[in-house]
Amino acid sequence: MKHRVNLMVLSIAILLFLEACSVTKFIPEDELLYTGADIEMESDDPIENKKDLKNQLQSLITPDPNSKILGSRIGLYFHYKAQRENPGFINKFLNKQLGEEPVYLSDVDPFQTEKLLKNRLENRGYFYSRVNHSVEENEEKKLAHLQYTAILPENPYILETYKMDNDSLEIYREIQETLDESLLESGEKFNLAMLKAERERIDAALKRQGYYNFSSNFLIFEADTNQYDRKKFDLFLRLKEEVPEAGIKPYVIRDVNIYPNYVIGTDSLARDTVRFNERNYIQQEIFFKPKKLDPFILLEEGELYSPELSGKTSRRLTSLGTYKFVNIRYDEIDSLSTDSLGYLTANIFLSPMNKRAIRAELQAVTKSNNFAGPHLALTYTNRNLFHGGEILNITGKVGYEWQLSSESDVGNSSTVLGLETAIISPRMIFPFVNIRSNWFEYSIPKTKVSLGFEYLNRSQLFSLFTVTGNFGYIWKANRFITHELNPLSVDYSRLSNTTQTFRDILDENPFLRSSFEQQFIAGLTYGFTYNGMIDELETHQFYLNSNLELAGNLIDLLSSGPTPRTFLGMEFAQFARIDADFRYHYNLTPEQTIATRLYGGIGVPYGNSEVMPFSRQFYSGGPYSVRAFQIRSLGPGTYSPDGMGVPYYDRMGNLRLEANVEYRFPLYQFLKGAVFMDAGNVWNTESNYAEFEEAPTEQQELLLEKGVFEQDFLSELGIGAGVGLRIDIQNFVIRFDLAAPLHTPWYEEGERWDFRISDPVFNFAIGYPF
Repeated sequence: MKHRVNLMVLSIAILLFLEACSVTKFIPEDELLYTGADIEMESDDPIENKKDLKNQLQSLITPDPNSKILGSRIGLYFHYKAQRENPGFINKFLNKQLGEEPVYLSDVDPFQTEKLLKNRLENRGYFYSRVNHSVEENEEKKLAHLQYTAILPENPYILETYKMDNDSLEIYREIQETLDESLLESGEKFNLAMLKAERERIDAALKRQGYYNFSSNFLIFEADTNQYDRKKFDLFLRLKEEVPEAGIKPYVIRDVNIYPNYVIGTDSLARDTVRFNERNYIQQEIFFKPKKLDPFILLEEGELYSPELSGKTSRRLTSLGTYKFVNIRYDEIDSLSTDSLGYLTANIFLSPMNKRAIRAELQAVTKSNNFAGPHLALTYTNRNLFHGGEILNITGKVGYEWQLSSESDVGNSSTVLGLETAIISPRMIFPFVNIRSNWFEYSIPKTKVSLGFEYLNRSQLFSLFTVTGNFGYIWKANRFITHELNPLSVDYSRLSNTTQTFRDILDENPFLRSSFEQQFIAGLTYGFTYNGMIDELETHQFYLNSNLELAGNLIDLLSSGPTPRTFLGMEFAQFARIDADFRYHYNLTPEQTIATRLYGGIGVPYGNSEVMPFSRQFYSGGPYSVRAFQIRSLGPGTYSPDGMGVPYYDRMGNLRLEANVEYRFPLYQFLKGAVFMDAGNVWNTESNYAEFEEAPTEQQELLLEKGVFEQDFLSELGIGAGVGLRIDIQNFVIRFDLAAPLHTPWYEEGERWDFRISDPVFNFAIGYPF
């Protein structure tokens, strides 16, 4: 009863506030507040696609009236309050944040709007339409509303035939050959927008045939409506009169000049020219070797002008990462008016970035294992190491982290020291094979070689020294798809300085001990990414990232002896691991999104391994996973270590499934809100268990019983829901999420569904979760 009374009081207070926000008393005597306009369409026959046509007409009606919130014009109210002689600080502030200028009837020009509406109807084939308007006034409330009425003829005009005029000029034949791909079809309604699109299509087709100076404005359509059936028309296409001679002949590239080290404002003549592969490389000193730059340039002397090849060349040169600006300029060469061809000089101006750079970054790091803290990274970059666009990056880092939320004091802080060197070559390097650049249409694969060292000291637990090395390729197949293949990937970790506490944990859990024993991983990795999120204005956006790793197979062929075998004295891991991360975003508006994700992954140890290595196992829970549960606190399966808290290091498995959905919406300027639900867990397959040397303990038997993946896995999902706040400043996102469990898998069946809102989990992270 108390809650009902409070709700009633709050509702009455809101209604009284909104009533107090009435603006009628502020409206000048000689004005009426404009409240908007409606449009109605009338015709003796049914109107095809009436809803779409009406929406188009409605979008032409201006201006927009003042906005309303729950029936009150609060923005206009605060504007009026701020215009008083002594408005006060609060009214000024609210006007600045929410205020709106009034829109009066006198600000509206309905006759101009009538012309716009009639023009749009004619563009859609409804010739001889009529549009009129009327005004509905409310003198008491000082309001005015407009009503537009469009009276359409019986039917729009329909295209009967579409032809090209005959002429002896070669360009007419070129245009005629493109008409098989015409956007105009017999039986379609007259549509001015479609006619414009057809002209642009022909213009693009002619440009691909070398017509450098052609313009869509040279084309004109003529309609013949003198038909037996008065609602049909024939359409004829021709060139306008007095089209310039240069616009109707194709152009050939006579010279290709490349300036690899161009500085704006300098004299390009006072430089040395090197002739290579029928192109001129002009530079005062060797900044970029012609032999290495040449594969990125697709323009060739003697070939017809092609905007497509020009665009591809520009994209390839930009992808080098060496140049700040890429500018391709075509200069016409004087020729006789009787020549059937025109001639161009293609000048490619390349303005380089600073060759060397040093960047220092102070980072606030949040990791998927819920560790966070400051990191300092120092990076040296050389963007043209061997005068062939090779990029060298050397990064040193130091950091201190602590676990933001943990129910155990063990291992709750860490120190990180690291050094990584990477060389990225803008070409595909493959031993003993000549990889030609013209094999790749969109972009040339890059070769990346990296070597890194990291020292991690986890307080009260252990120290871990890690060496990583990769040799592989990165290739963009198109603007959406990226491939990354590492034929050679090496990861070696050495555990040291283990405490008695950690050794006791390993003795208790042979699975965990086995996962730490094989820390030499060598094999092949492949990653595939489809990123449709780059089209930010699309309503439906898709993203897929999938990774495959095969480890230990080649080394196994080179090794012999009993299992587990060693290589160079090191026990190596052998396994296959694959995962896929699929995301779909449905954009309701530019700032409102329903974001979803499905994730699945599995690792299978075999041969030399009984258990997946520790670094390759899956976990669930945390700010990038099921946010209603602490990091690594889910699973495997329905397992829960009674009395052990939630230690991060043992609740993992070789199989992970997860699903997420989140509604994102704006709150105020850079503040965004979210409501979400997550579900997921990890499990072990029977292939991911080490054999016990001694009789298993109670906890080990519990892990065997409840951690194995079975057919009723849906009943073992951890499910949670919550709300979030994001600070989004130019795509740099600081995220706060508060979630509570809905379904807790380790509870007894029948008790798992319980929305434990009194036991929320707070997550802090950088960036969106998906």
